[in-house]
Amino acid sequence: MARKKTTHYKLKTSKSAKKRFKVTKNGKILRTIAGKSHLMVGTSGGVVRKLRGRTVMHKSNVKAMMKLLRPGL
Repeated sequence: MARKKTTHYKLKTSKSAKKRFKVTKNGKILRTIAGKSHLMVGTSGGVVRKLRGRTVMHKSNVKAMMKLLRPGL
């Protein structure tokens, strides 16, 4: 008797993580800098400029984030 072939379901990428983080070519994860969404009235221009753009995520969080971004690996 032939065995029934089982199919494995595909693991889904976390859509919220996909929108917030970016994986670089070398495997580093970029994140946006926190503290820019509100209460910026008294903040100096220099601080606001430093909060622009992205920064590299700390290595202690990379393993957990890779599970959300690339669950099959």
